[in-house]
Amino acid sequence: MNSKVTIAHGSGGKMTRALIKDVFFKYLGNDILDRCDDSAVIEIDKGRIAVTTDSFVVKPIFFPGGDIGKLAICGTVNDLAVSGAEPKYITCGFIIEEGFPVTDLEVIVRSMAKWACEANVKIVAGDTKVVEIGEADGIFINTSGVGILKHDRELGVDKISSGDKIIVSGTIGDHAIAILSKRKGLRFESTIESDCAPLNKMLTEVIESGAEVKFMRDVTRGGLATTLNEVAEDVGILINEESLPVSEPVRGATELLGLDPVYLANEGKVIILVKASDEAKVLQILKNNEYGAKAETIGEVTEENVGKVCLKTILGVTRIIDMPTAEHLPRIC
Repeated sequence: MNSKVTIAHGSGGKMTRALIKDVFFKYLGNDILDRCDDSAVIEIDKGRIAVTTDSFVVKPIFFPGGDIGKLAICGTVNDLAVSGAEPKYITCGFIIEEGFPVTDLEVIVRSMAKWACEANVKIVAGDTKVVEIGEADGIFINTSGVGILKHDRELGVDKISSGDKIIVSGTIGDHAIAILSKRKGLRFESTIESDCAPLNKMLTEVIESGAEVKFMRDVTRGGLATTLNEVAEDVGILINEESLPVSEPVRGATELLGLDPVYLANEGKVIILVKASDEAKVLQILKNNEYGAKAETIGEVTEENVGKVCLKTILGVTRIIDMPTAEHLPRIC
């Protein structure tokens, strides 16, 4: 464990997990927190609720396909939705640097209102702090979210078994390349926009279909590789390179820059692990939704190579997809 926090500790990869385990879980761990889910599912007198919290420090704050306000709403909504909850309420805390343009703040808040309406959630509380010039990078947003579980289904990695199919809801890497192109001033033949989107309505339809969904998680920092490695602690996972949905503009950009799409961040994609007999049902639901139109089955859970994510390449060779140590691009969300 490093003696000081580095930017890599915020990547979502190995160093993030080490920091969480060695510091936060060491003192704060309990039976709910130790599950490491995107939302904590809590029993209350009249049912179950899901609770989540997140902070958004994306740079730049305006990017192709979105802005920090849209990101804050969609990120919070999606963390609740992958736990099987119906998102209901969000709180927002703003840390604003002195000198930040009020016109930009208004654009951000208007965007939050638009996407909260799209996701059918209410922003019910907030807080604002202003710090001196140089003590924040424009604006940071912290959120908390609450959702209601209207069913008795339990999702979790402990529900996964050999033969379960792994579905991803669409093309990967869009968000990371959109941020990178804006931040570095890169120009590609086609405009690459972030996939940032609220997935709750689509995922509610999946849950209500009766399909035997075992586990869901939104694919964010660290990309598909990190998300699958988080799943593969007690099982093996085999994915097929030919099945990975990658748009041609993103594929071209990653080849040019020497990046691997499986490690790139997303903000509007989810993996769904489902019983094999319900694979077609879930795929059809996703493909009928604008946010899942390019969904694909990318692999399955296996009894071999427990604790590892393996990728069968186009050439027929199988290689291990390890969890990244750090993010290719910091401050992605």
